[in-house]
Amino acid sequence: MSLSRTYDGAEPVRLNKFMGQSGICSRREADALIAEGLVSIDGEVVTDAGRKLQPGQTLTLNERATATLAEGITIVIHKPMGYVSGQPEPNKLPAVRLVTDNNRFGEGVTPADEVSLPPIGRLDEDSRGLLLLSSDGVVAKAVIGPESDLDKEYLVRVTGDITEKKLKILRHGLMLDGRQLRPAYVSRMESHRLKFILREGRNRQIRRMCEMVDLEVIDLIRVRIGPLKLDNLPEGKWRMLTAEERAALIRGGVLPG
Repeated sequence: MSLSRTYDGAEPVRLNKFMGQSGICSRREADALIAEGLVSIDGEVVTDAGRKLQPGQTLTLNERATATLAEGITIVIHKPMGYVSGQPEPNKLPAVRLVTDNNRFGEGVTPADEVSLPPIGRLDEDSRGLLLLSSDGVVAKAVIGPESDLDKEYLVRVTGDITEKKLKILRHGLMLDGRQLRPAYVSRMESHRLKFILREGRNRQIRRMCEMVDLEVIDLIRVRIGPLKLDNLPEGKWRMLTAEERAALIRGGVLPG
């Protein structure tokens, strides 16, 4: 399946720069695809990575190009507490250990042990929920790249007195490590349960935010990354990211249906 994007900027932009900035692929990958003649502008095959894309023109990657970009593997996993996201310290269990035949949810082939599957973003050892492990650089850029605007949703159980004043502070006004946090969506769901929606992922951010207003987190689960939801994936189980989910993550949109 080919992929097309229409450039809606006001000024001409280099083709490889547009492909990198729009999350289609990295500039290095763009240069390779263009050199192989797999990219066209308004139906004309382009082999010069420096070619300028004009406002209103449509960039298209042919089926071979999209297949090349999709060669990476992305695992969707429901991480339990007690597992760390990335490279563990001694005596710590990495989440990738859960990627086994016995833990697979649904059909598919389990990746070989030698396949590198670094985490896209982090989920602390004492937190649970949706985690992505991936060798797909395009997905990684879409989720945690500097230009990513995907939000992440968490359900958080706390102890302490929840007041409207504290909720207002959590939504806007806190600083961590000397930097102002981006505004957060924080709502009260039950007596001691909160919903957080963040557009950044600082180290132990929600726990530290809560501590600053005298609330203690006793349970934290991530249930959504952009359009991708945890849904009915059981704790400790994993599945492959679908092509539709990958496309939705890259474009930052919603899943069809």
